[in-house]
Amino acid sequence: METDRRVFERMFSDYYDDIVRYCLRRASREDALDAAAETFLVAWRRREAIPEGSELPWLYGVARRVLANQRRSVGRRDAAMARLQVVSSASGNEPEPQVLRSQDADDVVAALGRLKDADREVILLAGWEELDREELASACGCTANAVTKRLNRALDRLGRELGAVERSRGGFFSRRRVAR
Repeated sequence: METDRRVFERMFSDYYDDIVRYCLRRASREDALDAAAETFLVAWRRREAIPEGSELPWLYGVARRVLANQRRSVGRRDAAMARLQVVSSASGNEPEPQVLRSQDADDVVAALGRLKDADREVILLAGWEELDREELASACGCTANAVTKRLNRALDRLGRELGAVERSRGGFFSRRRVAR
């Protein structure tokens, strides 16, 4: 039991900030901190099931499910990425302050918000959390081949969403003939 405790404390120390940042990008500060705490509670209870060497992707998968349960229990299905909030701190102690403001960024955020939760999540895990194929598979609870297909399909849907926005503005997704 003492060894379990030390291993868990090390995992908590190594990954708590990553999990909090992950949750902050998807929920309010209060909900994110609750979700991070619950993620580690689940990790303590299921410490035997945590795959050695893939702790962080496993924790991302738990956090993803905790956040989904939070949204369902409160009765809101906010598209977390439909609106990125600027996180600012005078002290600079906030994890990963983010500022995204341009028409293209707004279009991407809006397009992500129109995707199904599963599509948005696999894109964000791959892009924002920078998980490789194996880690992404672990976080999503499927095989590497399955997650690759899921990611490709989700990216295709995102491209279609962005294309619809750009077509309405006559933007960069329209193919132009190049004179030879």
